[in-house]
Amino acid sequence: MTLNTILLFSILMIFSSCNGQNNSSASNSTGNEQDPIPIVIGTKGDTVKELGNNIMLVFQDKKNNYWFGSWLDGAYRYDGKTILHFTTKSGLCHNRIDEIKEDKSGNIYFNTSGGISKFDGQSFTTLSITSNSNNEWKLEPDDLWFRCGWDSGLVYRYDGKFLHRLTFPDTKLGNEFMESHPPSKYPNMKASPYSVYSIYKDTKGNVWFGTAVLGACRYDGKSVDWISEVDVTELHEGPSNGVRSIIEDKDGYFWFNTWYRYNIYGNNQGKTVFKYKREKGIGSLDGKKDGDLHEYMSIAKDNNNELWIATYRTGVWRYDPSAELRTGSKNITHYPVKNGFKDITIFSIYKDNNGDLWLGTHETGAYKFNGKTFERFKP
Repeated sequence: MTLNTILLFSILMIFSSCNGQNNSSASNSTGNEQDPIPIVIGTKGDTVKELGNNIMLVFQDKKNNYWFGSWLDGAYRYDGKTILHFTTKSGLCHNRIDEIKEDKSGNIYFNTSGGISKFDGQSFTTLSITSNSNNEWKLEPDDLWFRCGWDSGLVYRYDGKFLHRLTFPDTKLGNEFMESHPPSKYPNMKASPYSVYSIYKDTKGNVWFGTAVLGACRYDGKSVDWISEVDVTELHEGPSNGVRSIIEDKDGYFWFNTWYRYNIYGNNQGKTVFKYKREKGIGSLDGKKDGDLHEYMSIAKDNNNELWIATYRTGVWRYDPSAELRTGSKNITHYPVKNGFKDITIFSIYKDNNGDLWLGTHETGAYKFNGKTFERFKP
């Protein structure tokens, strides 16, 4: 395991200790009690002049407002003129934001360490977990899916009315991992191997989950199917990078933040089936056989269908997989991202409604690509 991965895991493990509030509230449900009444708070955000330094996530809604999620200071909204800062004082469950999503009606959802907050433009509502979910795995086109804490091994499905807390079906690999890593031998290993690090909906409407240890799986409304290849899984005793990003390129190949690409769907008597095949991918980004740039934090696809790969602390790499398929030669461009002369640590990359690329960082705010380089965003 590389030094970069160890440092990354150490940082994320520190943050993951904040998620117990989500898990404990659900585990106390008996299945016979009434669903709790959602909490509604209508306090407005505070007008500020600039974003904070700890901006991990960038999201743009249907009205073209930008939302910036922090792991320390809540959320910021920028409408092109004014920045509003929302915290627990404004009604958020918690000031750590893990995910930002939007439903078909334009409501914004913040997955926090204290639960999921829904913002309707005027007030925040804390979503309550239904006590009668019975592990209802379903796949509806308007459902929203959320992580259920970094270390829980569970996932949330929100159907617009109820928040369902779901358990993954047991797998042989998962059972074997837990049997070989008992708490008596590994007292510091608190995370479940099924812990969800990333969620992605593909072009067929199927939902994908990237996990901490067991690789990636796809749910198509009928079954949960796993990709458990050695480059995707983390079946060892050491720190785990996990599957932190999933994306489908324009040629239909899937990428799971490793140096391989996967052809997922096959054909069986005229029907599309889950029959994956691992194929040669990008390899180490810097081309070095002994390099450690074969795992990355986040990935986005631009309007030209090129992949933009954000690494933890070695900047961003642009890659055209279609060009390599056509010509056999790689087309990779490196974009260092620095604060002065210092490389910054990157958490996420995001493409907005206009096709512009943004970075979320641990300590240096949000960055935007200006066509030549990534520069810190200052409204």
